[in-house]
Amino acid sequence: MVLFLLRQGWSADRIEDLLYKKSGLLGVSKVSNDVRVLLASDYALAAEAIEFFVYRIVREIGSLAAALGGLDALVFTAGIGENSPVIRQKVCKRLGWLGVNIDPDSNQHGSRRISPIRQTPSVWVVPTDEEAVIATHTLAIICSVRIKTNSAE
Repeated sequence: MVLFLLRQGWSADRIEDLLYKKSGLLGVSKVSNDVRVLLASDYALAAEAIEFFVYRIVREIGSLAAALGGLDALVFTAGIGENSPVIRQKVCKRLGWLGVNIDPDSNQHGSRRISPIRQTPSVWVVPTDEEAVIATHTLAIICSVRIKTNSAE
């Protein structure tokens, strides 16, 4: 598609704007690329974008489960995974064929484990702190560079 657009005379900047700002959830919904906005919207295309988003998640999990020969646990993390019980519920419902089952109350109230005890696969919500990870790795690199620079002097 990118090559086609280039051959049609589109500039790299125009293609970049299309790919990074006007595609994905926004491209499907015509409303927003923010899942929270889409979930709150009554617009039919917003619901369609959410269903497509869930479909893609389920498709990838199914593909990975097939490659791994099964699924022991499913972990939701980061912004949407941590903060959207609706998305977690929709994904898990579509993964019922894999044995995925969640407790609605645990899911809604933000418990770490949202699947029933002794349920396999288990389903978890794991908070992330990307900024702390980035800061830790950045500090390690800076210290490494300083040590190499100081030993070279």
